[in-house]
Amino acid sequence: MNARSPILALPATLLVAACSALGLGGPVTAEAPLAATKGSTVSGTVKFVEGDAGVLVEARVTGLAPGKHGFHIHEKGDCSAPDATSAGGHFNPTGEPHGSPERGAHHLGDMPMLIADADGNARLDTILEGVTINGKGEGNIVGRGVIVHAAADDFLTQPTGNSGARVACGVIALRK
Repeated sequence: MNARSPILALPATLLVAACSALGLGGPVTAEAPLAATKGSTVSGTVKFVEGDAGVLVEARVTGLAPGKHGFHIHEKGDCSAPDATSAGGHFNPTGEPHGSPERGAHHLGDMPMLIADADGNARLDTILEGVTINGKGEGNIVGRGVIVHAAADDFLTQPTGNSGARVACGVIALRK
């Protein structure tokens, strides 16, 4: 978890199950199944849960090279190009420079890096501020793309962070 994430944050799946069991209908949730781009073996799932503090992001990704990988929400929910360039650039409705979501100015689509272990598995639980999945406001991310990159994000190079090729792409859709 990043420094702003609550220490006791429940994984999204437990939160949804608890609310449903209590008859509360549960929070608004969305999901982006990740598919490999051409020549890649990366796959996984990114879940999103709307909350009072922001949107909880729960990412589980496999098939990565060990180490750090850029991870972003992109403008378009289009993964049709073999290299996922059809997803466009980073989601940035506020016109901010690219940067770390943990400090300073950044695109709304900038997320903390995925860090893959020696087996190529990465897990990330974080909270994004300024985005929504409830369909309201300029920060709505439903229908946008999620991209996993081949290399680490330097959080400096404009406008992409120099994170290399796109190795997986998914489209964020509401869950019912």
